[in-house]
Order: sequence, then structure tokens, then C-alpha cells
Amino acid sequence: MCVPEHLLDLCQQMSAQETKSSAKIICIPARDRFECIEKIKQRVADFGTVDPEDMYIAAKTPEQDFAVFEEIRTREEPEAEFRYEAVAVIHKDLDIKGIEGLKGLNSCHTGVGRNVGYKIPLTKLKQKGIIGPLNDPELSPRENELKAFSTLFSKACIVGKWSPDPKINLEWKKKYSNLCALCEKPETCDYPDNFSGYDGALRCLAHNGGQVAWTKVIYVRKFFGLPDGIKENPEKFAYLCPDGTKVPITGTPCRWAARPWQGYMANADVVKTVDELRRKIENLDSVGTKNHAPWLEKVLELNDKTVPKENKIISPGDYLDKANYTDVIERDYGPPFKTVRFCVTSHDEYLKCQALSQAAFSRDIRPRFGCVEEKTVESCMKSIRDNLADIISLDYGQVDKARREYNLVPIVAEQYGSLGGAYYAVAVVKKGSKFASFADLKGAKSCHTGLGRTAGYHAPLYTLIRLNLVPKNACPYPKALSEFFKASCLPGAREIKEGYAEHLCELCGGDIDKRDVTTKCNHDSSESYSGYTGAFRCLVEGGGDVAFVKHVTVPGNTDGHNRDKWAEHLKSGDYELLCPDGGRKPVDQYEQCHLAHAPPHMVVTSHSKRNSEIDEIRNLLISTSKQYTERPDLFKLFGSFNGKKDLLFKDSATGLKSVSQESEIEKEYSKVLALVNGCA
Repeated sequence: MCVPEHLLDLCQQMSAQETKSSAKIICIPARDRFECIEKIKQRVADFGTVDPEDMYIAAKTPEQDFAVFEEIRTREEPEAEFRYEAVAVIHKDLDIKGIEGLKGLNSCHTGVGRNVGYKIPLTKLKQKGIIGPLNDPELSPRENELKAFSTLFSKACIVGKWSPDPKINLEWKKKYSNLCALCEKPETCDYPDNFSGYDGALRCLAHNGGQVAWTKVIYVRKFFGLPDGIKENPEKFAYLCPDGTKVPITGTPCRWAARPWQGYMANADVVKTVDELRRKIENLDSVGTKNHAPWLEKVLELNDKTVPKENKIISPGDYLDKANYTDVIERDYGPPFKTVRFCVTSHDEYLKCQALSQAAFSRDIRPRFGCVEEKTVESCMKSIRDNLADIISLDYGQVDKARREYNLVPIVAEQYGSLGGAYYAVAVVKKGSKFASFADLKGAKSCHTGLGRTAGYHAPLYTLIRLNLVPKNACPYPKALSEFFKASCLPGAREIKEGYAEHLCELCGGDIDKRDVTTKCNHDSSESYSGYTGAFRCLVEGGGDVAFVKHVTVPGNTDGHNRDKWAEHLKSGDYELLCPDGGRKPVDQYEQCHLAHAPPHMVVTSHSKRNSEIDEIRNLLISTSKQYTERPDLFKLFGSFNGKKDLLFKDSATGLKSVSQESEIEKEYSKVLALVNGCA
């Protein structure tokens, strides 16, 4: 069984259980569910737990032979074909001539972005031509949708965060205020609201002036107390069918679409002998339920309200089509098909970008991510300036250059847990080394994150100048560094066409794991000693005496937190911080011993874009961050990818936050930039 790596221990607890079935489950860890799909395809693993959105990714994977062989159904509806069925409910005496009669009605919805009350009516009404174009290039995908609903219905209740950015959320709710008019609290139009959710939409229909409600069948039955009819009177209401006809509430519902059950998916080899695996899952469900085992819900996605149920073996694509659900996932309203193009500087980063694009699209994150690969960060800046790409994530030192030289603007910033949008640049040495001050580093061997970057270039250079160890006018500064240190690895220095560049690249190793020296001193992940983890690795195994990194680099790569071979036995206690004012401190005392309090990495885009375009990109990034911060098991946005660190975003990031003005930390850090930028 393939499981996201953070569930490995729980999976192993599960596999150790004694059951009636003697079949043995072995747990195969993967980065996330996205990688599990690949491992099942490649026969590294046999099966895994999947949502309909995972099935969609699997169905779109080339040369696949996946099959869904077991569903996760509810104990309440163990015989239901689908997890839920989306229906439209109206007043029985409503004078409506076909689906076109929905125009101008008062409409009740479950909430923004939700399946039954938002995505399904949008998708199906668009297909039927009731809703007009949803591809106005001046508007974001979400605003296109809101405008369409606002135009179609007189009044509605669609609660929730219309945008993850509070400013945009407020603007849209003012602009399309009729979509909040039927809510209990129109002024906030957010949860909790008595007229939101599956039953709330029906309350809105029955008691708050609604004329049509979008909900699911089981809630209709509960609301009307069927089969007894002891609550609302079912005789006064009817289902509105997609063909425009009406069906009694007491009759067979006519659905608009259905959401399939979650389930388990395997490759074709496993399906040949699947009966034993089905028995094993059912046995584990019994054991886990009896013992209230935490692995039951986390690994098998089962609980006391659900039950595994074998289904006819079916491909994931056919499984989704059976519920009319593929087009709900795919809903794209172009042309023009919108993409936000992420500029990357290595093939590894390109692969992660493509994976993110697929994963985010399946989870209703719009517009879609595109991926553009360039050789250098500067080439990316030029591409964004020239509208050949849209965004890139940059170290703050590079953000400053992007602003000054390429007319780019930061729109979101990485967040780092309790420290928020900032981090500390530190100098790390081995415990017991001879270095007691920065003066002692003269003639030492140094490891840097990269040319022009904050922790690995600006902060140490600023410190050396401030301590008068490098003259303030020692231009160019890379040359001054090459003269201060005996040898270095300063990734990106190969771009400097001067003799001293060789000295700055001396400790670099190229792609060590692939034994490829042609990438030596590259500014990206193709140089094993680039970035924070790379600079630390240079200290560990590359002959370096000091590594200029960020405060979380040592704890993030020691004490079992990095399972790569070079790091697996490292102990954080074997390293110390070298303080600018002399002495050394343990690695957890970075607040008292650092070179700079640095602004976070930021995503930049072109300043020449319209405000609406910038807001759309900001929206996309924050939505993506929110989705995968809450569910890293679906796709690991922050963390290593295919064994490579800091791709697209820093591994140490914990989220993204909107930025619109300069922070206090940026203002303080501008002193460092002013000094370092004073001389090329």
C-alpha cells in the first residue's frame, strides 16, 4: 500500500494487526498522493486510497492501467450508488417553463466553491447555455463565475470566502451584493449562516424567499422527514430536472450530477487477485473500528460512519463519467484558456511545476499553472518583464534586483511558522572548530547559498564590511570575497567572466549524486551545494569551514529530519552558530547570534500588469497554499520533490501571505542592500 510519508508509522501499525485474512500489507512511503499514483503505475506499490480528484489525475496519466476496486461508503447509505446526488428543489406551484425559467429567480446555494451548490449548477447551466460566457479575460475565473450567477439570479445566498485575500473578498461582495441578499447575514455573507450548507439552502427555499435550492438528496429526505413527511410538507415542493421537467419530492430524484465515493485504486496486476485484498481491508476495518485505532481514519480513510464496499472493477475515468463528474472537475470556460506561467530554472523545478499544475487543476484551483523553463533567474526576470512568463519565487536579495532592474513587484511572501514572514541569516561552523570570531574566517573555506542571495551572499558580505574585515570600497564584492576566503562554493559565480570566479566555484561539486560536473557552480538545484541545504551539505562533506544559511537549515537537515544518505546520521549538536560580535552559540540561539533579520522569499510578477490580473495571480497562489497547507498529503507544496530541495518555494515555508506594502523588516534590511548594492 502506498501512503504519504508522514503516515508511514501509522500504516506500519496497521500492517502489524492480526486479522482473519493472512494477507500481509507492506507500506510504501511516497511524498504525497500524487507520487503514490506514479508508484502504483510503476509497480513500486500496488494500491492506495483515492478521492475522485485523485482518480481524475490517475485517469489522465499516460499509459496507465488503474482500476477502482473498492468504495468507501457510509453506513447510513451503504447501497447508494454515489456519495451524494446533486439536485435542484423548487416550489411545486412555481410557474417555470423549462430550464430557461431559472433566469431571474431567487436561488439558494450551499456555499462558494462547493460541489453541489456551486460547481455543479455552474457546470451544467453553462453546458445548457443558461449561463453566458465565463471567459472575460478582464476578470479572474472566480469573478467570472460570481458575475454569471449575479446576472442569472435576482437574489441568492452564496456564503463563504469568495477570495482568500480579504480585500478582494470585500470588493466582490459589494460588487455582487445580490448574491448575499437571501443570507441570514447579508452584510458578512460567510459561515456560519442559517441559510448555508445542504439543509440551510432548503431553509432558504422554504422560509427566506428562495425559489430554487441546490442541495443533495439525503438532505432533502431529512428536511421533509421522508418517508413520513413530519417536517416540511413535501407536497408543496418538487425536484427540477435538468430537462426542465418536475418530479415529486416523494418520487425518484432526478440528479444534475453526483459525487462518486472515495475508494481504493490499484494497477491491473493487483486486480487479477483482488479478492484477498478486499477481505484484508474489510478485516482491518473491523479490527480498527473495535480498537478505535488512529490508523483506520488516517490510512484507510474509514471511521465509525463508513464501511468498505466492493464494487465492480472499473477504470477511474469510467468511474467518474458514470457520475457525470468529469466535466465538474474539468470546468474550464475558455478560450482564451487562462494560465499563470511559473518561471523555473532547472528541470527538477519544471517537473514539480507540472505536477503542481495537474494537482491544483483537479482540486478546482483556477486559473491553471503553466511552466516556463529558463537557464537563469535573470532570464526569468526578463521573461516576466517581457510577458513570456508571469511569476517566479525569489530570495529577497533577488526581489530587490527584480524591482530595480526589471520593473517586477512582489505579490505574496512565504511564511515561516511562528516567525511569520521573516527569517534569520546565520553562519554555521562545526562544533570544536578553531573559529571563534569572523576575523578567524580569513583564509577559511566558505559555503554560500548563491550569488546575490540574502543569507548566503548579502548577509555575510554586510557583516564582513561592518566589521572592517572587507573594505567598504572593495569593488567588485565577489572579488573581495574570493580574496578573503581561501576557497568557496558560491553558486552562480560561474556567470562572472573573471579569473577570480574559479576561486569562488572551487568547492562546488556539480550534481554529486549523478556525478555530473558539467553543472558545477550552477545557480540552481543542478548544483548539489546550492541553496540552504546545499550550502550546509558543502560544510558537511564538501570541505567547507563555514556555511552561510538560514536559522532552520541545521535543524531541518539533522536529527533524522533529512533522510538523504549524506544527512541521515547528522546531529544538530555537532554544529554551532558563529556570532558576528564574537563567540559561538548553539544552533537554537539564532535570535542572539545572527547576521541579519531577513525578509522572506517572495513571488514577483510584472508591475505592468493590470491590478485585476495581479489580484488574480495573488488569489491563485494563496488558494494553492491554503489547499496544500491544510492537506499536504494530497500534494506536498513545501518540501523536497524527487529528492531535490527548495523547488518553487523554500522547504521551510509553511504558507503564503499577500503583500502590498513594505514591511518593517524590509525597511530595516534595506540598510544591508544599500551597502551591498553600492558596489557591484
